[in-house]
Amino acid sequence: ISPLDKSPRFVLHICIAAACRVHWWPPTLYQLLGGPTASPIPRQVALESEKCSDDVRLGRRGGRASRTAARSRPSTSGPPVVIQRTIPTYELLGEDELVQLEEHSDWILDEIGVDVHDPVAVDLFRTAGARVDGQRVHFEPGLARSLCQTAPATFSMVGRTPASMTSIGGNNVVFSPVYGPPFVSDLDRGRRYATFGDFKNFVKLAQLSPWIQHSGGTLCEPVDLPVNKRHLDMVYAHLRYSTKPFMGSVTSPERAEDSLEMARIFYGAEYLEDNCVIQGNINVNSPLVFDRVMTGSLRAYSQANQSCLISPFILGGAMGPVTQPGLISQALAEAMVGIALSQLVRPGSPMVLGVFLTTMNLRTGAPTFGTPEANLAIYAVGQLGRRLGLPLRVGGHLTSSKVLDAQAAQESADTMLVGLQAGSNFVLQAAGWMEGGLVTSYEKFVFDLDRCGSLSRMMSGLQIDDNGLGAEAFSEANRGTNFLGLTHTLTNFETANYQSTLADDTSFEQWAQEGALDTAQRANKLWKEMLSDYEAPAVDTNADDALHDFMNMKKNAQEDRWY
Repeated sequence: ISPLDKSPRFVLHICIAAACRVHWWPPTLYQLLGGPTASPIPRQVALESEKCSDDVRLGRRGGRASRTAARSRPSTSGPPVVIQRTIPTYELLGEDELVQLEEHSDWILDEIGVDVHDPVAVDLFRTAGARVDGQRVHFEPGLARSLCQTAPATFSMVGRTPASMTSIGGNNVVFSPVYGPPFVSDLDRGRRYATFGDFKNFVKLAQLSPWIQHSGGTLCEPVDLPVNKRHLDMVYAHLRYSTKPFMGSVTSPERAEDSLEMARIFYGAEYLEDNCVIQGNINVNSPLVFDRVMTGSLRAYSQANQSCLISPFILGGAMGPVTQPGLISQALAEAMVGIALSQLVRPGSPMVLGVFLTTMNLRTGAPTFGTPEANLAIYAVGQLGRRLGLPLRVGGHLTSSKVLDAQAAQESADTMLVGLQAGSNFVLQAAGWMEGGLVTSYEKFVFDLDRCGSLSRMMSGLQIDDNGLGAEAFSEANRGTNFLGLTHTLTNFETANYQSTLADDTSFEQWAQEGALDTAQRANKLWKEMLSDYEAPAVDTNADDALHDFMNMKKNAQEDRWY
């Protein structure tokens, strides 16, 4: 560069052009401009190093190279980030429309009623003033809503470390991974039945990510374990390989009790009386039916003062009306009945108003996600939930796509963003969901983690202060120059913008030279690196031994069942 052409802007352009020409780019502009380096986040102290189940270990890189790489993109591991919503929720409907939906919910509960296949629950409702005709329970207008009033508007869930404690409700947002798929997939082995090894891998990935505050529940269904015993191994995996709050079993009241007992063994029985560490995911058998399995599990968690998500699962045109207002009213009615039951069992037990409501292809019967009708319904549910004064669960990275493609990205992004704008406090299915909930995808899991990080940043809002206005930067840069080397830029370099772990923003030449990898291929590489870096958190050996003794006792007491 000649002495006559050394303006900062010209020098910057020459550097960029040269970098692209030789297919090279500095790890960060921060280091190019002389910024100081720092050590990566220390790893958690571990009792033992766990070998990932698929034997993928890529080796560990140390020294300056690893620090440089760590600074070139945001960390994929670290303590969970506390997400506080500072942006407003979206208010779709006016007062008159909201009242109309609430009154229609009351009409459903009063005139149509709900079938409850649980004599204990029926007796509780009868005592509370409901009209009972066999298994059918009818609620006078306003009764179900009044019974929900003792449920707390916010509550805390605790994990094994202070950093793992999270608050649910109010302006708090919690992300939890996929729940329930019997299949898993990755680019190497394709779509296949899930195993316990897969289950542990997803627990570890959720534990590593700073963008996941809750370990989840059935991240995939380990079909290589007996149906009547696998819940023991799944609960143990959450307790052993994660420090975060988690979900236990709800597939029978007895398995719910086993999950609670394992939590008591690990945390202490007295501790659970005053602290919420475990949840149940209670699905209503829509339309308007509560079966014995769900009510029995709900009563078990409520009695133990532990939390439940009460989640009607409704596809418009299948388990409810094809029109959204009727669907919304049904979902609210069903959720209120479940929450009311929890409060009759134990007033003050922490509950989440959870609604899984979407559309379906009326020609094929297949569920559809991210559709405009479903998104409008989610906005309305958010408003109704706030009026009820309860923590809300809506949204998630949902898609019916079979691969990580544009359809998966569009459907997931629309459903997730709308859920957050609607005011969701607890987002289940935040990472890994594919194929309408049939598959947990390794690549989609880490792709969604990156999205959770980006949305976490958006939830924090826009801070207007002296640093944000950047007056000193204008004064230092003056007119006609660039801002890259300024003190203000260097000071804010690491926090100014969210940096994706997966998006590729290199030149075409560099991208091609590095293998021309698409998003799914980069995600495939990333989840393997994360599992390679995983180290299990320390565990009390006495508690661990007691858990194994309990599990062995329960397993030895019955024959294996595979259906």
